[in-house]
Amino acid sequence: MTAPTDLAEVAGRLRAAERITVLTGAGISTGSGIPDFRGPNGVWTLNPDAQRMFSLDEYVRDPALRAQAWINRRDHPAWSAQPNSGHRALVDLERSGRLRALLTQNIDGLHQRAGSSPELLIELHGTLYGVECLQCGARTTMAEALERVAAGEPDPPCAICGGIQKAATISFGQALRADVLDAAVRASADCDVFLAVGTSLQVQPAAGLCEVAVRRGASLVIVNADATPYDGIATALVRDEISDALPALLAG
Repeated sequence: MTAPTDLAEVAGRLRAAERITVLTGAGISTGSGIPDFRGPNGVWTLNPDAQRMFSLDEYVRDPALRAQAWINRRDHPAWSAQPNSGHRALVDLERSGRLRALLTQNIDGLHQRAGSSPELLIELHGTLYGVECLQCGARTTMAEALERVAAGEPDPPCAICGGIQKAATISFGQALRADVLDAAVRASADCDVFLAVGTSLQVQPAAGLCEVAVRRGASLVIVNADATPYDGIATALVRDEISDALPALLAG
């Protein structure tokens, strides 16, 4: 069966839902000037070697890679980016009382800046705004770490134990926090509609949350420019520009 793509039809289904769990990926933030990873102009599409920066093993092994990672964090577009109409549409959904949870793979903080409630927001892959030590687990802020980089430390070690520090984000080879994943699974199993927005659905275990929702009887709506591995179990597929499509789908 071909999934409907008519915005009005999909919007009607969403209006009828009482509990909507949303999963967002990098695609929702491209309208704010933050490149995605796998799209035509994605970070990894244009520079496949950039994927090394997201591998925990490579990061720990290579001091030069860590130094480059700190430069990339310093120059990340998230610091100046502003939420777009897609982020704001999800805030409106929350205010309607029908948002069960907002799960995001993004680390850019734009959902918070748009006004999404921390109580409903689950950052699956962590946040760019924090820093953690890989040895002792001590946490500090990205602002503090970048001050040290600006002062001449290309790879600032942990101030407590001297261990390697990285952004408080999930790298390849690093497990999601158990409590975060558990909360995401519960939200996925307890919704009428699971709305996946701007995600390629290629990274597990986040992508598998779609299947959790469908197995519990939820409809799956995917809003993404490109095909995903979960299109076959979707009730509806929307390929329109997210910053246009999401406000239209969630209006009313």
